[in-house]
Amino acid sequence: MRLPDSVTGSFLVVLGAAAAYGGYILPPVPGQPVGPNVFPLVIGTGLALCGLAIVFGIGHSFEEEEELIPMEDGQAAAPPPQGRFYGLRALLPPALLLFYVFAADRLGFIITAAIMVYVTSTALGAKWKLALPLAALSPFAIHLIFGKLLRVPLPAGLLPTPW
Repeated sequence: MRLPDSVTGSFLVVLGAAAAYGGYILPPVPGQPVGPNVFPLVIGTGLALCGLAIVFGIGHSFEEEEELIPMEDGQAAAPPPQGRFYGLRALLPPALLLFYVFAADRLGFIITAAIMVYVTSTALGAKWKLALPLAALSPFAIHLIFGKLLRVPLPAGLLPTPW
């Protein structure tokens, strides 16, 4: 069953509004400019905006139609070749979570997150020219957000951050 974009987009708008409202009603922490209400408020607002973009079809023209290649003898085209372990990619998220649990205290957040970003991006089909810079820069950005803005302590490990 395929739902129209207006239905799924409206669902995301309602879900985002509920998350934003849930964050809005949380009490602020006295003496701190950022409390537990900020994260669900930001995520809910972003989700609602994405839902509105889906409802109004913003970005729909950027989608490329899949090109079908007909066979000459009337047979269906063979699927693209995939490796022997292609189906095991579904186990990647829980495996990476377990890796983080066991490695973060020893290696630290920066190294562990860099490994996780590199493995995830290459498993999703990114070339090493994109995966390597992404793995090198994104852990620092995430550490800044969680360490400075949200004040969540992250393990320092082998590579402590300068801030």
